[in-house]
Amino acid sequence: MTNHPLTAPAYELAQANVGRLKFPLDSPELKDFVDALDPVNATSDSAAGFVWRLQSDSGNATDVPVLGDDWLIINMSVWRDTDALTAFMYQGRHRELLARRREWFERVREAMAVLWWVPAGHRPTVAEAEERLLHLRAHGPTPYAFTLGTSFPAQGAAPVVPVNIPEGMGCSV
Repeated sequence: MTNHPLTAPAYELAQANVGRLKFPLDSPELKDFVDALDPVNATSDSAAGFVWRLQSDSGNATDVPVLGDDWLIINMSVWRDTDALTAFMYQGRHRELLARRREWFERVREAMAVLWWVPAGHRPTVAEAEERLLHLRAHGPTPYAFTLGTSFPAQGAAPVVPVNIPEGMGCSV
């Protein structure tokens, strides 16, 4: 009899990152950024721990309205946990873009990125992201809305314990 570990997290990590553009998306100044979107999104889609990302018909989210400001763009995704998100953010193509962000985005003093836990399978909306970001700006990091620098464990989530299911007893898809 073969045992298969089964783990099902109760929560996943949502992240939203908002940036204020220095130039219009179709400008020559943003060409490198726009040209990198599809390759970076493909890398995220196949990254360990990646679950979901916001996208419109364009395949990215640059045309999704956020906070009522046409100069803001949003990136929103769901990950297994903070380790998976951090590993993606600071490696490869994304790291290269991150290093050039000041070329394309204005420096803003208020929080522009927020993390929060969502029930596994939930896909957050832009309205949820806006609410969490505004909460972070007003109250600082809390279990409701936090940052990578000050993160919190998933609320109500117990450590995931592998469950051994005897062969032939699992679900078939």
